[in-house]
Amino acid sequence: MSFRLAAYAVCIEDGRVLLAHYVPPEGERHWTLPGGKVEQAEDPFDAVVREVAEETGLDSVVERLLGVDSRVIPAATARRGVEHQNVGIFYQVRITGGELRPEPNGETAESVWTPTPDVANLRRSGLVDVGLALALTAPATGHVASVPVGGLILH
Repeated sequence: MSFRLAAYAVCIEDGRVLLAHYVPPEGERHWTLPGGKVEQAEDPFDAVVREVAEETGLDSVVERLLGVDSRVIPAATARRGVEHQNVGIFYQVRITGGELRPEPNGETAESVWTPTPDVANLRRSGLVDVGLALALTAPATGHVASVPVGGLILH
């Protein structure tokens, strides 16, 4: 089984959420939250700010921890054909400056502010639904129910 620790930014302003259009080397394009892998010896708090800057061109500050999600992706649907566990740390983030742009030499083709109601119609990672649920419900435990995949929702 492979393992990844990641940090994700949930940025909601004026009824819109910041989403990144992910274009993997193989597989289907989909929308996700800005964020990604926490590098070795990196603090997840710092990783989420770095990832927002790399993927979107925007400067950000963390306002608060929203929660943690752990999911196991079966080998049959995992990118490399090996069962994979992703532990995601979700932060509420506020944008402080910068300009939206594609990720240079990366897998994020564009980032856009999307009206929150429109998210349900997008082909997206389950991480988007987890992040929005954490932001909108603010559970004391920092944990929300697992998001079922299928249709427009991918692992």
